[in-house]
Amino acid sequence: MLALAIFVVTLIFVIWQPRGLGIGWSALAGAAVALATGVVGWHDVGTVWGLVWDATFTFVALIVISLILDEAGFFAWAALHVARWGGGDGRRLFPLIVLLGAAIAAVFANDGAALLLTPIVLAILLRLNVAPACAMAFTIACGFIADTASLPLVVSNLVNIVSAQFFEVPFGRYAAVMVPVNLVSVATTLLVLWVWFRRDIAVRYAVEALEPPRHAIRDEAVFRAAFPLLGLLLLAYFVTGPLGVPIAAVTGAAAVVLMAIAGRWGRGGRGATVQLGRVLREAPWQIVLFSLGMYLVVYGLGHAWLTREASAVLTWLAAQGTFAATVGTGFAVAVLASVMNNMPATLVGALAIDAAPVPALTRELMLYANVVGNDLGPKFTPIGSLATLLWLHVLAGKGQRIGWGEYMKVGLVLTPPVLLASLVALWLWLPWVR
Repeated sequence: MLALAIFVVTLIFVIWQPRGLGIGWSALAGAAVALATGVVGWHDVGTVWGLVWDATFTFVALIVISLILDEAGFFAWAALHVARWGGGDGRRLFPLIVLLGAAIAAVFANDGAALLLTPIVLAILLRLNVAPACAMAFTIACGFIADTASLPLVVSNLVNIVSAQFFEVPFGRYAAVMVPVNLVSVATTLLVLWVWFRRDIAVRYAVEALEPPRHAIRDEAVFRAAFPLLGLLLLAYFVTGPLGVPIAAVTGAAAVVLMAIAGRWGRGGRGATVQLGRVLREAPWQIVLFSLGMYLVVYGLGHAWLTREASAVLTWLAAQGTFAATVGTGFAVAVLASVMNNMPATLVGALAIDAAPVPALTRELMLYANVVGNDLGPKFTPIGSLATLLWLHVLAGKGQRIGWGEYMKVGLVLTPPVLLASLVALWLWLPWVR
C-alpha cells in the first residue's frame, strides 16, 4: 500500500506540476520518498539507470535534431509541399497530412510528430481560412497518427527504446517485426479517422493562398544536410546495432554534427540563423530526471506486488493460446497506460513478461504486444502519455482548445480498432519472421 500511495501521489504531481516543478523534479521527489521509506534501495538506482539511460539520452538527441530542423524550416517546407499536393481538396489533403505525420513519427519519434507538425499544419489551415471543425479534424489527426505510427523503429517512441533495451532486441530484428505491424496501424488509423471526420474535411481551399515551400526554409545549410544526415543515421542504427554500440551514442553524434552545421562552428558562428542556445534550452532535459525518478517509483511498486500479479495474469493468458496472449497483453497494458501513463506501464509490462513462465514464442509476442499497447493505449485518455498533455497545452496556446471530455470521446472510439488490428497483425506476422 505504501508503494502504491507513493506512485499515485508522484503521478498526480507529474501531471499537475505545481509551481513549475516540472515532470522531472516531481518524479525525482517521489523516488526520494521511495528511497527514504525503503520501498526501493540504493542498489535499485543503478539497476534502473542501467535500464533507462540509453533510451532517455537517445530521446533527448532526437528532439534536439527535430528542433534544429524545425528552426531551419524543414517541417514547414514539407507541410507546404503536402498542402499543394492536396490540390485544393480537403479530402485529398487529409490522408496526405496523416501520412506525413506517420513518416515524421517513424524517424523523429511520436513527440516530434505531435509537437512540431501540429502547430505548422494548424497555421496553414488558419491561413487557408478553413472552418473550425475542419481545423479540429486535422489537429486531432496529427495528434493520433503521431502515436499510432510510432511502432516501426526502436527510435520511433521512448517506449520502443526502453523495451528493446530491456529485452536486448537488436535494431534490425525489431524493425523486421514491427514495420509491417506499423503499416497496418497507419492504414487502420487513416480509415477510422476518415470515417469519423469525413464530413468535416469535405472542404475546398485556395492553393494559391499558400506561400511557395522554398520560402519556408530559413537555413539552407541545415536543409541541404537534412536528408543525407537522416539517411546515414538510419543506416548507422542497423550497422552499429549488432556491435552493441549504444543508440544514444549514434543519435548523439548525429545531433552534434547537425549542431555544428547549424551553429556554423567552422566559421566561428558567423552566418548562423538557428539559435542553438534556445534549442538546447527547449530540449526535454527534464525527461532524464523523470525517467530515473518515475522508474524507481514503479520498480518499487513492482517489487511490492504489481509484477507478481501482472505476471500471473500473463501466465493465464499464455495458457489460452498465442492469440489470447497477444491481444490480451496488448489491451491489458493499453488500459494500464491510459490510467497510469505509458512510461511506467512499459516497465510494469516488461517486468511481468520477464517473470512469467511462458513459451519462447508467446514471450516474444507478449514483448511486442507490450510495445503496441503502450504506444497506442495512451490515446484512450489525455493522461496516458506526457506527450499528449504537452500537445494539448501547445494547442491551447495556439487558441485551439480540446477538452478532456472531447478528447476521450474521440479516443475511446478510434483507439480500440487500431489497437486490435495492430495486435492481430503482430500475431499473424511474427511467427513468419522467427
